[in-house]
Amino acid sequence: MKSSKVAKAVIIVIVLAVIVLVYFYYLNHREKRQEVEEAVAATAVQNVLMKDLEHNYPPTPKEVVKYYAEITECFYNETYSDEELEQLAEKIQLLYDEELVANKTQEQYMEDLRTDIVDMKSKQYTIAGYEVSASTDVEEFTKDGYSCARLYCTFNIKQQKGGGRLVSLERFVLRQDQDKHWKILGWELVED
Repeated sequence: MKSSKVAKAVIIVIVLAVIVLVYFYYLNHREKRQEVEEAVAATAVQNVLMKDLEHNYPPTPKEVVKYYAEITECFYNETYSDEELEQLAEKIQLLYDEELVANKTQEQYMEDLRTDIVDMKSKQYTIAGYEVSASTDVEEFTKDGYSCARLYCTFNIKQQKGGGRLVSLERFVLRQDQDKHWKILGWELVED
């Protein structure tokens, strides 16, 4: 009888020891998993900047305008450093046709961009969302020997103070470059 009591006590101690070890293992790995998840969580700006346009350029006019809209949201909605602003500007210019980029020096482009961002933020405007034309609504045509496309993007703009909402409908024209990448040739605000 005494040996069965000792055996039960030893088994109980072993089971308790295993439970304690499993609990400490769980706590240790849970903390490491949370650290990894926190380290991996990227801001919207970082997510946009991580896109590798050299190896993964958007394949359609719609996807090009969608990426343009994502960058535009970052300009007006997010907080970023001066270095990140310059990186965002470089990314968006990679979507532009060479002819569009040639219209301004890099210094003038950055000055105009900063002025526009300050103006929007001073009015407390943010982009609440956007909608790009459906793929079936993209109008493709040929002009001067280039494949071109025309499509629309609607930006929903929210004013933080007063809660007003604006809708900005913009018409984009893109053309394919020698690498068959669709590049933004220009855009204009569509008046009602």
